[in-house]
Amino acid sequence: MTRLRLQALTFDLDDTLWDNREVMTRTEQGHYAWLDDALAEWLAARGEQHLGRFAEWVPITAYQRRRQELAERHPLRRGDFTWIREHALASLLREFGLPHEAAWHWATRAMERFHELRVRVSPYPEVEPLLSELGTHYRLGSITNGNLAFDRLPLRRHFAVAIAAGEMHAPKPDPRPFLMALAKLGASPARAMHIGDSWKEDVLPAIRLGMQAAWIAGDTPHGAPLPEGVHRLEHIRELPALLERLGQE
Repeated sequence: MTRLRLQALTFDLDDTLWDNREVMTRTEQGHYAWLDDALAEWLAARGEQHLGRFAEWVPITAYQRRRQELAERHPLRRGDFTWIREHALASLLREFGLPHEAAWHWATRAMERFHELRVRVSPYPEVEPLLSELGTHYRLGSITNGNLAFDRLPLRRHFAVAIAAGEMHAPKPDPRPFLMALAKLGASPARAMHIGDSWKEDVLPAIRLGMQAAWIAGDTPHGAPLPEGVHRLEHIRELPALLERLGQE
C-alpha cells in the first residue's frame, strides 16, 4: 500500500524520550518527605508538636489510596494527576488536624515541590540531536498523560505543540488529544506518525485514527505480527533509520 509522505511526528514523553521510573520514585518520595519535614517545622514554631509527624500519621500508602479513591469518584479527572494529588493531600491534611486554609496552603506547597522534582528528567543522549534533525523535516508535537511541567524543559523548544491530555480530561487512549495535536500541527492522520512506548495508550489510538505508529517496545517479547502501519523499535534512537526505510527522509 502506498503511504502519503509524513508531515508531522507526535511523541509520548515519559519512557519514550527518557526513562521515567527513577524520576517518579524520587519525585513521589521526595515531595512527601519534604512536606513531612516542612510541616513539622511549621507546627513546632506554632507550638503544635502534639499533632505529631504527618508521614507517621498518614503513610505514603494512605496518600496513594486516597488518590485512587478520588480518581474513582471523579472519572473525568482520572488523568489530571496534579488535581488528584493536590486534593488528596488537602483532604488528608485536614483529617490530620489542619484548618482548611492551612491544609490547602501545604498541599499547594507540596505540589510545587513535586513539580520541581518531576522535571528533573534525563533525556536519552540521542534525543536532543534527533529532535533537532527531525525538526528540519517534520512538524513535531508531544502528547502525554503525565503531569510534567514540560514548558520548563529545554527540550520543549523542539515542539510546535505540546498536549497535556490529562489536563484536558481526555487522557490517552482517548482520541481527542491526538486530534487536537494534529489540528494544531496542520496535518491529517494519514500524514502523521505517533511514537510512544504504550501499546494501549499510544499505538492503538494512533492507528485507529489512521496514523502510523512507532512502538518503543524495549525488551517486550515479540508476539503476533504487527498491524499495518505499526513499526516496532527497541529504542528512540532507531527512529531515523525507520523513517529512512519508509522513504521519509
